[in-house]
Parts: sequence; C-alpha cells; structure tokens
Amino acid sequence: MRVIRLLIALVCLAAGAILGALNRQIVSIDLGVGFIPATSLGIALIVALLIGALIGGLAISASVVLPLRRRLARAQRVTVAPPTIAGPEV
Repeated sequence: MRVIRLLIALVCLAAGAILGALNRQIVSIDLGVGFIPATSLGIALIVALLIGALIGGLAISASVVLPLRRRLARAQRVTVAPPTIAGPEV
C-alpha cells in the first residue's frame, strides 16, 4: 500500500512540474473583490486545483463524514447504556 501511495504522489508531483513548465506565461487575475498580481499561469493553475481539492474535501466531509460520525456516536451511546436492574416480581 505504501508503494502505491508513493507512486501516486510521484505521478502528481511530475504532473505538477510538467504543468508549471509548459505554462510559463505571465497572468494577472482579477477576482472582482481582489486582485492577484502577475504570476505564472502554471502556478495559478496548480493553486486553483489545490484550492478546488480542499473545498471538495471539506464539502464531502460536511455532507457525508460528519453525519455518519453523529450516527455512530448515537449508536455507541445506545449500546453502552447500563442495563436496567429489575426488582422482584410481584
């Protein structure tokens, strides 16, 4: 499993280096509320991809992981509750 992760990391690193090398044009980005000064297109693309991946991960975490954790905590509380002690039958 570690070898596969290492290979995926190396492929992503190589893809980023190639993307940066092939896109050396200088761009300025106007966001409407702000302005990003002149930087290379490759760096702007890599940063945009990274921000998109982070936002996507947060969205998945908020919509899937957190509800599942709440459900698991609720299920664990139910199973951990001490049994009730019944009194003598009348």
